Amino acid sequence: MNSETTQPERSRGATYVAVGVAIGLVVLAVLYALMDRNVPGSSRGIVSARIVPIAPRVSGEVIQVHVADDAVVEAGAPLFSIDPRPFELAVRQAEADLTTAMQSVDASSAALVAAQAAVTRARVSLNNTLAQAERVFRLQARGLAPAAEVDNARAAVDDAKAGLDSAQAQLESARAQLGSDGQDNPAIQGAQARLEKAQYDLASTTVVAPHFGVVTNVTLAEGRFIGAGEPALTFIDASAAWITVDFRENQLGKVNAGDAARIVFDAVPGRIFDARVQSVAWGINPGRDVREGLVVSKPDNRWFEPARRIPVRLELEGGVEAWPRAVPVGGKVHAIVLAENGHGLLALIARVSQRLRAWFSFLH
Repeated sequence: MNSETTQPERSRGATYVAVGVAIGLVVLAVLYALMDRNVPGSSRGIVSARIVPIAPRVSGEVIQVHVADDAVVEAGAPLFSIDPRPFELAVRQAEADLTTAMQSVDASSAALVAAQAAVTRARVSLNNTLAQAERVFRLQARGLAPAAEVDNARAAVDDAKAGLDSAQAQLESARAQLGSDGQDNPAIQGAQARLEKAQYDLASTTVVAPHFGVVTNVTLAEGRFIGAGEPALTFIDASAAWITVDFRENQLGKVNAGDAARIVFDAVPGRIFDARVQSVAWGINPGRDVREGLVVSKPDNRWFEPARRIPVRLELEGGVEAWPRAVPVGGKVHAIVLAENGHGLLALIARVSQRLRAWFSFLH
């Protein structure tokens, strides 16, 4: 009798367990789908930065490398120098050519040579200042540059432009002293243009850092002959880093620029950093091959096509100053985006899950 009553009870117990498991799986699936839409997360994030191959404007033999591998350099710091002697000779030749051309109008070339050198120096200074200021203006457009830094950049550009204007005015004054015959003399104009080029080439023999950053993978050595435009050093712009996270397409329905985000760097376990969505990519390359003008059809025997992933760009709250020094370019990142308002049960679950991930990142 007892055995007869026990058997139905066991069957009912197994049924309850099966139903409970099925309900639990359905709840988990629904929760997973809701979180994917409202607080999407991904561990497929990497640290990105602007990588600038540093190349000289002129060709020549490297006579000195001023930086070591992984050196942190300020804007305008010398990186390496090319033998200036051939360019000094070119300047002297151009000066002699200008003196010869000016003998036809019986005028001295000293004032004109000095004025032209001042213009060249002012133009090089303006180019370097503009390169540094453009970086600040790009950060300002994304709300990451302090107002004081933007004002200083604008003031530096204005001063550099004023310096070039003053140098050009002195050059025009020196030209005016030649009289009408000298100003319109094609031989003098040609000699002056060659002098300006020679002076600019000489000023380019010392290659400087375009802005604040890090020089890495330094293999350049003294004695190497390097051509104009040939990459010599790798420069990482330390003031323009961001996180690129790949999200599945079905996770991006509610993600917009400006949404709050939270990130965990593998290089800084146990800590969570606040970030913000800067942009969502408009497109990717699906990798379709084209031959003879036609798209190549690739046979696929998989049951399900893998989900396409779209890169989303995140930036730390607080800008570059908030970046931990231990995080390298290319480092792994986990990120969640609070696509709704960052509150509620789903956001709480996502935050707790990420906190656990941050702690467990000590172990792997």
